[in-house]
Amino acid sequence: MKKKLVSILLTVAMTAAMLVGCGQSAPEETESSDSAAPAVESTESAAPAATESAPAVSGDKKSVVIWDYFETDAQKAMMDTLINGFNESQDEFVASHVYVPFSDYEKQLTLGIASGELPDLVIMDGCGMASFIELGLMADISDADIAWDEYIAGPMDSTMMDGKHYGIPFATNCTALFYNKDLFDAAGIAYPDENTTWDDFEKMAIALTKDGVVGFGNAGVNTDEGTFQCLQWLYTAGGSYTNIGDGIDAYKLMQRMIEEGAWTKEAVNWTQSDVNNNFMAGNIAMQQNGPWQLPGIAANAPELNYGVTVLPKRDATSGQATSILGGENMGAVNKEDASGAKAFIKYYDQTEVMVEAMKQYGSFPPKTEAAKDSYWTEDPMQKNFIQQLETSIPRGPSPAWPSYSAAIQTGFQEVMTSAKTPEQAAVDTQAAVDAVK
Repeated sequence: MKKKLVSILLTVAMTAAMLVGCGQSAPEETESSDSAAPAVESTESAAPAATESAPAVSGDKKSVVIWDYFETDAQKAMMDTLINGFNESQDEFVASHVYVPFSDYEKQLTLGIASGELPDLVIMDGCGMASFIELGLMADISDADIAWDEYIAGPMDSTMMDGKHYGIPFATNCTALFYNKDLFDAAGIAYPDENTTWDDFEKMAIALTKDGVVGFGNAGVNTDEGTFQCLQWLYTAGGSYTNIGDGIDAYKLMQRMIEEGAWTKEAVNWTQSDVNNNFMAGNIAMQQNGPWQLPGIAANAPELNYGVTVLPKRDATSGQATSILGGENMGAVNKEDASGAKAFIKYYDQTEVMVEAMKQYGSFPPKTEAAKDSYWTEDPMQKNFIQQLETSIPRGPSPAWPSYSAAIQTGFQEVMTSAKTPEQAAVDTQAAVDAVK
């Protein structure tokens, strides 16, 4: 069974160059990534090359090697700060990190399982961790000195399997609702807020669709990036990634709004960057997107008068809408001695360390106390994402997530293009989901 899983994962990993990560497209230079570093060209060698020489291990200090795929200057600076801080904080271990291109990351891990050439820690896309837990790559560190319940539930769930802990969330984010205040003001419509229902949202979008502007747009492209944005609607309707039928109202809402012209039909081709570019250009009045777009808006559309709020809920009696998590996890690799990995995880677990790292990184800290820092809670944009995180969930988690995602997003594409009725699409998507093994 393990050989079969390795073969499957290697096949998946070798296609990773076609994808940028779970839930995102390659960001523009002015943007931060939602769940992974920008894709770069694959390396030819089977073994990754370090970004810098690993520090010499002096005396009895043990080496702790970390793999990451961080590409931007800010991300690299964050890792240097983390590693220097850890090395200065104790005398037992010395840490270093190795850069592996995102397009090669899962392939290199899969090859490492076979060769035994693996790091002590990996920082990896949250939706991919379950596959490697299933393969035995990750170490059970449930006995580590970590207050597990101090983390936001959704991100923590993506690091676990069968009640066991294999790491901690490293960075987290989600999508929320952006809206153009000037367009709302011109139409005489009140801004959306935490009380906005699907009915309210649909009426807003219809009223805003005029003069070449479409009321709403999101990323519905037929990849996991589309799943990352579309799955939220299914969950808010009452369904799940294994229960399509109970979420059929999401299919009905999408198809109806697209046919009304209030939800752009271009969504099926748009990445998240495409959506944000059209929002900045004033082509759509509302968009679903993440906090990694904020720097791009500030740099490229500084005069844009906009706001951010939580996604619309199903009805007045429902709780806050669900959103889907993006971000990375930090996992310990299954080795005879995992003490160095546990020590580094414990270092990052400190609230002050996590806060400073996430300020550099441009994402949210997954620890509840850290997320309360005024850097996020007092910012009028950021605080709404923090609120949305409270009802955000991971994709899966499942070792078979790529297959689930492909089945689910095919269903959304069929609905959004009116290729099938919501009822038929629900039946067919459920059958495709049930066929995933």
